Amino acid sequence: MDALVEVTGLTKRYGDTLAVDGVDLTVLPGEVYGFLGPNGAGKTTTLRILTGLIAPTSGEVRVLGGMPGQSGVLGRTGSMIESPAFYPYLSGLDNLRLLAEYAAVPRRKIDEVLDLVDLTDRARDRFSTYSLGMKQRLGVAAALLKDPELVILDEPTNGLDPAGMRDMRRLIRELGSGGRTVLLSSHLLGEVQQICDRVGIIAAGRMVAEHNVEDLRAEQELVVRATPRDRAQSVLAGFGAVHRYDDTLRVQVDPRRAAEVNRVLVEAGIEVSELRSTERALEDVFFELTTEEKADVG
Repeated sequence: MDALVEVTGLTKRYGDTLAVDGVDLTVLPGEVYGFLGPNGAGKTTTLRILTGLIAPTSGEVRVLGGMPGQSGVLGRTGSMIESPAFYPYLSGLDNLRLLAEYAAVPRRKIDEVLDLVDLTDRARDRFSTYSLGMKQRLGVAAALLKDPELVILDEPTNGLDPAGMRDMRRLIRELGSGGRTVLLSSHLLGEVQQICDRVGIIAAGRMVAEHNVEDLRAEQELVVRATPRDRAQSVLAGFGAVHRYDDTLRVQVDPRRAAEVNRVLVEAGIEVSELRSTERALEDVFFELTTEEKADVG
């Protein structure tokens, strides 16, 4: 399957600041791809490069088989980078009319995208009267005007209340199920876990992992509550990687070895009060990977 987005060794410098450091990224047709990382990790810079807003310092970037910013690529791409900007004194409808005229898009598409983002009833209200969630949805509507193959959204739920976040997640899921390819950035683990098929994790400008969401979560662990915990951690390290989580230890080991793990701990004089298997949460994976990256950088 040919990738819609192919990034190899992408680097971007601003003076002495290295914002993006050798990023490799691949987005496949028909998927919702989550670009996940903390604020300041390099997500927006990467997306600005993919949409042709800024040029990379080095690396290879292909979007829809062409170079970012080329007219043929832009015509097949819809994007919302950072906060959507519209004329505040115009209605949502009139703002979209201006964009449609500029992009030579048929007027009928305006009604379609307004309905898709659930703004038909407020379309004639001034943009300045919109809530933050409505402004974000109008930004998505603008991105969809050209009926793009690829939709790029930068932190689409940023600043939204819980109801707005729910509506935006629903909209993104509908876009993905409708045959479009969606690339979205986020610093919210729960958001990515709910709506994305694959995820790339970036920290300090470096891509530290790129996997299917389910594959990242699929590894099972044993959760152990034992005293003294430091000694228990030392013993458990003989079975696999061990991470502290609240007042428990999590060891990456086949749960079928639970009886063996318990026996070894008890024989070492360690009191075991809890021992159970669990599936890893994306949150655990994220913090493990980003913590390791920070340690490498330091």
